[in-house]
Amino acid sequence: MQPILKIDLSSRQIEHYRVPIAWEHDFIGGASLGARLLYSSIIATLDPCSPESPLLFLTGPLTGTAGPAVGRFVVCGKSPATGLWAESNAGGFWGPELRQAGYDGIWITGKADKPLYLWIADGVIEFRDAAGHWGKDTYESQDAIREELGQQGAHVAVIGPAAENGVVFAGIFCDHGRTAGRTGLGTVMASKNLKAIAVRGTGKIPIADPDGFRPIRSEANRMLKNENQSRVIRELGTAGVAEYADYLGSMPKKYFTQGVFDRVEDISGAAMSETILVGNSACHACVIACGRVVRLDDGEKHKGPEFETVVGLGPNLLIGDLPTITKLMELCDRHGMDTISTGGVLGLALLFFEKGILTEKDTNGLKLTWGDAQVVEELIHRIAQRKNIGAIMGQGTRYFARHFNQEAMAVQVNGLEVAYQDPRGVSGMALVYATSPRGACHNQSDYYFVDWGQADPSLGLEYFDRQAGAEKAANVAIHQNWRTVNNALVMCIFANNPPEEIAALVNYACGYKRTLKDLLLAGERAWNLKRAINIRLGLSAVNDRLPQALMQPYLDGNSAGYRIEFPEMLAAYYQARDWDAATGKPTKEKLITLGLEDVAQDIW
Repeated sequence: MQPILKIDLSSRQIEHYRVPIAWEHDFIGGASLGARLLYSSIIATLDPCSPESPLLFLTGPLTGTAGPAVGRFVVCGKSPATGLWAESNAGGFWGPELRQAGYDGIWITGKADKPLYLWIADGVIEFRDAAGHWGKDTYESQDAIREELGQQGAHVAVIGPAAENGVVFAGIFCDHGRTAGRTGLGTVMASKNLKAIAVRGTGKIPIADPDGFRPIRSEANRMLKNENQSRVIRELGTAGVAEYADYLGSMPKKYFTQGVFDRVEDISGAAMSETILVGNSACHACVIACGRVVRLDDGEKHKGPEFETVVGLGPNLLIGDLPTITKLMELCDRHGMDTISTGGVLGLALLFFEKGILTEKDTNGLKLTWGDAQVVEELIHRIAQRKNIGAIMGQGTRYFARHFNQEAMAVQVNGLEVAYQDPRGVSGMALVYATSPRGACHNQSDYYFVDWGQADPSLGLEYFDRQAGAEKAANVAIHQNWRTVNNALVMCIFANNPPEEIAALVNYACGYKRTLKDLLLAGERAWNLKRAINIRLGLSAVNDRLPQALMQPYLDGNSAGYRIEFPEMLAAYYQARDWDAATGKPTKEKLITLGLEDVAQDIW
């Protein structure tokens, strides 16, 4: 690996950190390596927004290689939203640019005495005054910093006003809308008075065997470009699955309380293509190009919404208009907030108001009505500004619900809002949400694809009915291990290449001779390490549960009447994982088998 920059913002000291070779081999890169590097730092007494709290940006061995969908990077730390392990990855061009500048990561601690941003260009690091950028939105900041540097080719990872104001689900944004959105690491960045990190590089990405890598990479990209899932996503975006998800009863509506919404066709990927879509956008060297470019009634081009945003700011709030959803999404992006969590806290507020738990006295005269986009827009502003009711909502749904003594109504797991793939339609997601190391996350395993029939036998995956129970628990664990490998490489989950081909790319890039089994073992190792980090932070078996709403059957829609067999599924999952049923810990024997002897000693 190239060195990792270690920067103490308090003292402005800089050092080059070399990752131990054994850790490179065992954890690969990305979020997995991040967990190993931060293992000793992420402890129960650490305040996520203290100067001591680490913020680690990492790439992976495939980042920027022009391989299949590998323009990504990850950010790791301790979440201010959950108090647990935090990781979030983003696409665009920032990660490859950092590698071209000569570094595989940036490890930040301390707190600057005033707002600043970092400028990293081909090995030269500068601390620059950000007082004039503090308070600007994420789009304005990126443009202004590039103009100030005189480097239009620079790529800028930046926070927005929501992070500066302490919203716990604020993200880190780059390339106008690509975001490391979940777990609130933008808030950690703001707590360090760090507005942005701008990077520019002209170096070559290191590859151990370029002659071996090149033809495999070319074939992988050709295959990915023509693969059916890629074609659908390129033509219709991720919202192309909206109507199918609705048909299967896995699209939640009205904050997870109803199964039917009569305007799903109006907010689908097909509807977007037929109305406001004018082009695609892609991350670095990506042949899928899932990003949407749309034109609204202002005549300007805008970033278009993906599936989670479409649902979270659409059917979840009973809004059925794509231009409106796009405008609400851009507002979240500019403020610098995760749209999944924002949609969650908005939905809970509307439900509270409907049930009389929240009144106009609480909202300073604002009447909260389902489907009212003007009300939603006003609430988004208030959340970002931490203004009246927004001050409470900006602490996330768990805190918001506790404030009104209604925690059971919050659709969240361990402080992270549930994404918009409802496990009552795709039951594997019940285990995914309950056991994800960062809370209710759909990207630690997008198992809904497996429940839809995409079960790769080379990974050891079988197909079970989308509403099957305990029999699919071992399957979920395997899929989580594989997605942990994706988040280590760092590779987009839409890179639906044969796993053996991905293993070959890793070997040529790194100079290894690793089998697919070896990669899955590395994924399992990192999954258990993240679990151990959370155990040390206070998590136990009690935390592995679903919110009350998801345990209630829908009364309507295509999943009506189905009840998740969660206790049986969780017991089978623990058995498959070799986790202790009483404590939720990976067994001592399992940790030792995975080469995590020091971790076994710590948690046992």
